[in-house]
Amino acid sequence: MELNKEQMRAAETELRKYLPQSLKVYGVLMLKNRVTSDPLSVIVDKWPDFRVFICRPHCEKKGSFFKDILIFATDGAILTEIIKKPAVMDWTKQLCIEFNHQHVEVFRTVASEKGVPGHEHGVCHVMILEDVSNLPSIDSSGVSLSSLDESHISLLNQTWKFGKCDEALRMIQDILTHFPSCCMLDAEGKPVAWILVYSSSAMGMLYTLPEHRGKGYAKVLIYTMAKRLHAEGYPVYCFIEEDNTLSYRLFKNLGFTEDPSYRAAWFRVN
Repeated sequence: MELNKEQMRAAETELRKYLPQSLKVYGVLMLKNRVTSDPLSVIVDKWPDFRVFICRPHCEKKGSFFKDILIFATDGAILTEIIKKPAVMDWTKQLCIEFNHQHVEVFRTVASEKGVPGHEHGVCHVMILEDVSNLPSIDSSGVSLSSLDESHISLLNQTWKFGKCDEALRMIQDILTHFPSCCMLDAEGKPVAWILVYSSSAMGMLYTLPEHRGKGYAKVLIYTMAKRLHAEGYPVYCFIEEDNTLSYRLFKNLGFTEDPSYRAAWFRVN
């Protein structure tokens, strides 16, 4: 069944019971219930005692390559049954599905049964700031902080690891329009380092221009955004690719921790 607006608000309380494993769908729902953004459907196997919770963005427009389907599940058998339903997931289309890595075999099996190509696209640590008081004191005096705007979209698209394409540009435009951002400005008012917030409320796209690295800008940006998200009641977390040891150490030194039993995985179809 698809949840209505009232049920979506109530679902926040239910999803909190399953943190951190439910973090992605919980973050999406929090933002969706508070901020105007692209439409999505929230689907569960049953309500309110769900075992599968799916946030499915509407992808009618061109350029929806980066619109992930986010899934939280407590029962692998029910998850398998639900995602086989064409009304829930159209396996004939290009899909990117995000879920707890423990369910990766479910998606491999269903993709194989459907006769479509599918592969694991990535696995990430989920770093969480459980207590904002764990943040070390960061001196941001003498630096100029601001928010990004649409004039910076091209710069972000060119520097983002997954950018340099029209689809990424549209995604960046969407999150800049609807969600918080923070950047460091140089003397001419141009951004030299920045951090954004994805639709799942996770911090991401942290980047410093090469000529400005080594000045501690990333720490200031993480500290500033973490404080803002916490003050507004959002979970404070990020995804870090398994081979990105530099970012892992950075966030760990700032008080972020992870549950070793929980890794975020992405699975691409077609």
